[in-house]
Amino acid sequence: MANLKEIVEYLDAKLRISEIKDYPGAMNGLQLENSGNVDFIHSAVDASLAVVEEAAKKGGLLLVHHGMFWQGAQPLTDVFYRKIKAAINGDLAIYSCHLPLDFHPIMGNNVLLAQKIGLFNISPALEKDGWATAITGEWGKSREELVAAVESAVGRKTILCPGGTEEVGRVAVVTGGAGSEVTRIMGLGVDAFVTGEGPHWSFVEAEERGMNLIYAGHYATETFGVERLGETLGDQFKLEFSFINRLGGL
Repeated sequence: MANLKEIVEYLDAKLRISEIKDYPGAMNGLQLENSGNVDFIHSAVDASLAVVEEAAKKGGLLLVHHGMFWQGAQPLTDVFYRKIKAAINGDLAIYSCHLPLDFHPIMGNNVLLAQKIGLFNISPALEKDGWATAITGEWGKSREELVAAVESAVGRKTILCPGGTEEVGRVAVVTGGAGSEVTRIMGLGVDAFVTGEGPHWSFVEAEERGMNLIYAGHYATETFGVERLGETLGDQFKLEFSFINRLGGL
């Protein structure tokens, strides 16, 4: 058993929650408290109704990447009411961490995906508001081998825009929906860009600018951070941990 307040203080400090600007609806940090005691850690990409109901069976603390307030203020009705009711009835606290988890140098989605792919000489890149929003690393093999490595890392088929060279040197990684950053990424001098998804025009932009672009799925590229965070928290506070994987996410 651990104290929720102590866990939240640990997370806020480790993730530097107060220092990183984010979309207001992200509402990083503790979004819903429980009675104050935590005996189980869950993590998931999204605080969806299915995830909350699953975690509420055991209670404890649910760590998510995308929290409950993406749409801003909303009435406590219908699905949102059922979600809050399930969490409260299950004595489930919910903690959300969006960009601070994407950017984290050890537990971040970007760095963990780059490592999983097998990139080397990994370094932070593309600074915004004082934080590195991307990871770059060396590949030194073919485009075909890079696609295979990305698909192995995320466990799904990818979509390739083969706009660049067949031999790939440096690769940029930004998880989630970062396809719209294709022009800024091109400025890093990379041969390939791996992200989750992007707008239609990002494919055309990459093709015209001569860069390989791999869309690996928004959900699939953002499982790494919350899973590692849950494992780390479980080890730190000697608590059981489970990752709730909603397979089929986009």
